[in-house]
Amino acid sequence: MSKLPGSTGISLLGDKSLEFYRDPITFCERRIEKHGSRIFQARLLNKSTSFVCSVQGMKELLCDKSSVFLKDPTDVMTYMYGDNIVTTNGEEASLLRLSLMNLFTGKCLASSSDYINSVCERSLKDLSSSAEPQSVYPIFKRLGSELVLGLFLNVKAEETPEVFEEITQLCTLHWHGIISAPVNIKVPLWSSGFSTALEAKDKLMEIIKEKLELEQEGFVGCLRSLPLPDASCASQHLLLFISALIPKALASLLTSFTLALCGPGQEEVREQARQDPTYLDQVLLEVQRLWPPFIGGRRIANQDTTLEGYHIPKDSAAMYISHSVHRDPEVFHQPDEFKPERWSGSLCFTLCHQWKDSQMLPPPQGMLG
Repeated sequence: MSKLPGSTGISLLGDKSLEFYRDPITFCERRIEKHGSRIFQARLLNKSTSFVCSVQGMKELLCDKSSVFLKDPTDVMTYMYGDNIVTTNGEEASLLRLSLMNLFTGKCLASSSDYINSVCERSLKDLSSSAEPQSVYPIFKRLGSELVLGLFLNVKAEETPEVFEEITQLCTLHWHGIISAPVNIKVPLWSSGFSTALEAKDKLMEIIKEKLELEQEGFVGCLRSLPLPDASCASQHLLLFISALIPKALASLLTSFTLALCGPGQEEVREQARQDPTYLDQVLLEVQRLWPPFIGGRRIANQDTTLEGYHIPKDSAAMYISHSVHRDPEVFHQPDEFKPERWSGSLCFTLCHQWKDSQMLPPPQGMLG
């Protein structure tokens, strides 16, 4: 059992949170080069933290030792969104996954296709006809917001624009609680960002609970019928599903997709992606590999353990960094190059297609990262 490279320093003074969140990619790249290891340690959020930047390390963390590394019940994500599929552990998470997957397959998924197509056609029709350069990120973010609120809450921008704008603004304010200092301060004429986020959360929960009481059809109606652990579970999941995180992530991926395929040198790739759905899937996987929309995820070790042979003490944190994991040269040849063909014949790609074709069972745990 080896000692992790790097140092966690001393409490407070050795904390590297500011450096990390300012530029996570450079933070990890410099330490990988310095330590000659894709797993290293530093102090983050004033806690000894193992940074996992390898495929094998992430597989151990999320799959092989998922019962050892648990989601942190005290982090800001849990506080802002409550108990849901993202914040639960173990058997409860597996049961939730099985229940929720029924809402994204078969008839439930097919019934949403007309709405998805109509929103995409209306939102994107002006892009192809415009002669002037456009900033696509805000267009894609608006598209994501319309899809999320229409599919999950039955609030459609064209039918109830004022309600749509109100909920969109509340979701944005709520999201700011994740990126604000967790200090709940409210005084005359001023409130902290975290306090404002909590107020937005309360208003969103009122809207969600009203929808759950009144809506009989669509996603809300289906969600009510699931065998969830308790009465509050459905509202907590809806709060997550309409989060501003989702439109932002979708906009990030679509913008990366656009940039990867644009320009005079990519005509052949664009044409092949138009003509061949399988190749388009490979392009999308490569976009997600190179430019993941989220930094990663954090876990807490509930016992002394190891990651790739390195000792991880009980109660310390472990954080996988998606950007670095996806560029692990041990797994991805020429990891910084855009090569959609690398996914041709891969086991992950084959399993994803088998699952998508069956539309019956969720993908194997950990298969999608």
